[in-house]
Amino acid sequence: MSTPQPPGTITPQAFRDAMATVATPVAVVTAMDGSRPHGTTVSAFGSLSLTPPMVLVCLDNRSRLLEVIRRTGRFGLNILGAHQADLATAFARSGPDKFSGVTWSPSEDRPRLPGSAAWIAAEADAYVPAGDHTVLLARVVSAEPGGVPPVDSSPLTYHQRSFGTHTPLAS
Repeated sequence: MSTPQPPGTITPQAFRDAMATVATPVAVVTAMDGSRPHGTTVSAFGSLSLTPPMVLVCLDNRSRLLEVIRRTGRFGLNILGAHQADLATAFARSGPDKFSGVTWSPSEDRPRLPGSAAWIAAEADAYVPAGDHTVLLARVVSAEPGGVPPVDSSPLTYHQRSFGTHTPLAS
C-alpha cells in the first residue's frame, strides 16, 4: 500500500511518467577542467534569446560538470544527431571517464564531439537554482550547424525513455 500524497503533490514516478511523453532534443554539455574534459548528456536545454544570442541548460546540482562550469564560466553544447545515440548513452552514465575511447577536439577551449548535428560555445551569465537542478543562462559566443565534418542534421531525441529521431509529417 502506498503512502497517500498531500493534496497538490505528485510522486516523482508520476512526474517521470508524464514527462516521458514529451520528445526532447539531446545534447552533450562539455567543459574543460584544466587539461581534462568533462561532459554529460542533457535533454533540458534550448534557445533563450536571439538578441543577444543565449541558451539555457539545466544540470543536476550534484554534477561534477556543474562545478567545473561554475569555476570556468564556459561550456560547449554538442547537439547530437540521430546517429549519435551511443554517445548520448556513454555521457549519461556516472563516472569520471566518460571521454575514455571518445574522439573529441578542443574548440574555443571546450571539448567538441565530431559529427554532432550542431555546436554551440557558450559563457554562463547566470546560475538559477531550480529544485534539484541549476539552470544556466548563457551567452552564445559561437554556433555552427552541421558539426565537424558536416553531417546529416536529423536530431537525436529522447521520448518514452528511448532515443530516436523526428520524422516529418507528409505534406
